[in-house]
Amino acid sequence: MAGQLNPQLLLAVPLAPLAGAAIAGLFGTKFFGNLVGRKTSHTVTILGVLVALIISVQTLLAVIDGASFNGTLYTWMTVGGVKLEIGFLIDSLTAMMMCVVTFVSLMVHIYTIGYMQDDEGYNRFFAYISLFTFSMLMLVMSNNFLQLFFGWEAVGLVSYLLIGFWYTRSTAIFANMKAFLVNRVGDFGFILGIGLLLAYSGSMNYSEVFAQKGMLAQLTLPGSDWMLLTVACICLFIGAMGKSAQFPLHVWLPDSMEGPTPISALIHAATMVTAGIFMVTRMSPLFELSDTALSFILIIGSITALFMGFLGVIQTDIKRVVAYSTLSQLGYMTVALGASAYSVAVFHLMTHAFFKALLFLGAGSVIIGLHHDQDMRNMGGLRKYMPITWITSLVGSLALIGTPFFSGFYSKDSIIEAAHASTLFGSGFAYFAVLASVFVTAFYSFRMYFMVFHGEERFGKAHDGHGAHAAHAANDAHATHGGHDDHHDEAEEEHEHHGLAPGQKPHESPWVVTLPLILLAIPSAVIGFLAIEPMLYGSFFKDVIFVNEAHHAMEELRHEFHGPVSMVSHAFASAPLWLAIAGVAAAYYCYMVNPRLPAAIKQKAGPIFTLLDNKYYMDKFNDVVFAGGARLLGRGLWNAGDRGLIDGLIVNGSAKAVSWFSKITRLWQSGYIYHYAFVMIIGVLGFLVWFMPFPFAK
Repeated sequence: MAGQLNPQLLLAVPLAPLAGAAIAGLFGTKFFGNLVGRKTSHTVTILGVLVALIISVQTLLAVIDGASFNGTLYTWMTVGGVKLEIGFLIDSLTAMMMCVVTFVSLMVHIYTIGYMQDDEGYNRFFAYISLFTFSMLMLVMSNNFLQLFFGWEAVGLVSYLLIGFWYTRSTAIFANMKAFLVNRVGDFGFILGIGLLLAYSGSMNYSEVFAQKGMLAQLTLPGSDWMLLTVACICLFIGAMGKSAQFPLHVWLPDSMEGPTPISALIHAATMVTAGIFMVTRMSPLFELSDTALSFILIIGSITALFMGFLGVIQTDIKRVVAYSTLSQLGYMTVALGASAYSVAVFHLMTHAFFKALLFLGAGSVIIGLHHDQDMRNMGGLRKYMPITWITSLVGSLALIGTPFFSGFYSKDSIIEAAHASTLFGSGFAYFAVLASVFVTAFYSFRMYFMVFHGEERFGKAHDGHGAHAAHAANDAHATHGGHDDHHDEAEEEHEHHGLAPGQKPHESPWVVTLPLILLAIPSAVIGFLAIEPMLYGSFFKDVIFVNEAHHAMEELRHEFHGPVSMVSHAFASAPLWLAIAGVAAAYYCYMVNPRLPAAIKQKAGPIFTLLDNKYYMDKFNDVVFAGGARLLGRGLWNAGDRGLIDGLIVNGSAKAVSWFSKITRLWQSGYIYHYAFVMIIGVLGFLVWFMPFPFAK
């Protein structure tokens, strides 16, 4: 069925979730008087995302058969020859992203029915997540920078609303403002990059800009000897650093756990944080012309992959462990981008979307079973009480650490090989970072798994300082702002302890929670095996992703690949698999065999633990340098500008000048008529002297 796709049908993909969001958000809230109930709100939003998923799957199948679409649907305006348009570019990259976004979003929508059932903002939440899906679809389907920027900002706005969903909680307000501000920093670089490309190419359409890449590569930034394309690509990537939470713009993501668990799965698995990875992949024709930009990407990704993984080792909040895992895995994807292995980065984006959504939703299921307690020190032995949550979480953990035949194995190993094959500056450090991260990932993943599902049952007991509220207070004291993920019910807020009471036992979650877990576990287990050959070494991304002939990483991977089964057998002779096994073994020994060892290590390595507990003091640094600097600047502008210049000189100064002038002129106002007559005579005499020439002037 090669040929053009139907643009009207494609338009239904983003508009169906938007329609659901509008119905639930307007008619299901106080805005229009709660005209529709909970059942209608979740039905219309789920139906909208389901329609989008069905059309996305049909589109993917058509694209595999050779169909495509690249065209304008609506011209907003034309300014000086520059067209501002709404249009779609549908190729294999877009079609794959559409399927991933809509499938994960559908699972989150279904899951939300069970997770948010007691929340007063039920309808509002469904409106938000459906609007989030619309925003991400507009981003990935765009064929121009204007629409890309619209989707880019829209996901940022809706993430602000979702992270601060429980807006009466001060930590949620802090977290969503932090996410919003940090993303604005990245977005400033992003719009600069778009502006540079627009200024020198004269177009905002992808294909028109890419057609001029040779000319752009010859230009330098005015007033410098820097390549214009290098500056533009680095600016674009700074935008990706904000959205995809790369060091040092990563600080917003862990605090975003303040939002309900379903949005953690949606934001951190398939949508917002992957937007930067998708954008750089889409811009591969430009990035491939700048080795400097690629090296910058490679180094930033390496730092994020390794050092964010270390932070996951010490977390006690179950959601924060998964959040730091997301940071580390995004670092892996960024390393692949820097190594010019764009298809590998997108492949890991896809596999990661499934198993990370599974892990987040599994964590939420545990939180439901333990009555909203998120502290892993209050868990243990849940395997026999929550069998579906246990087995699906195990599948997600095995995929995350790169267990052979699971999806994460194929994508993570390919990234490690790509980093090893790269010859760009920074590739040596990148290879070390992603290799070391294998052990770290395996350790913190199975630390969480063993603490939650195995060992001693620590729930339903009095815990000294381990309760959710105590953990929350400790986190606040360290400015980490981690919170318990309760449903914000006012009756529950009055309780001093969230968790099981003595004698209570956990329970498996309802089917609307466990069904998405099962459906996500299937691709987490098999999608890597099925998709690696066509996506990485077949023609799936042909004419979509461009790689410079000077970058040989993908060629080396293609030369060494002999099928997914052969890749597994080869893994037993390579370091990553044994590092993963070592990480699992170390976690088993520390938390199952000798549980006193972690406490002893913590005591011995006090300064290191303090450094990790304070997240490398990045929040403190930002607070002192940037926030403190802004406060000092603001105080200086207030003192010098507002008080000194405006109030002191302009307002008060003008008043004093008028007063002084009035005092002088008042001296001449005596009230005697002969004084005024004298002044008039003197004035006339002055005019005569000034204007009439003296007789002897000649």
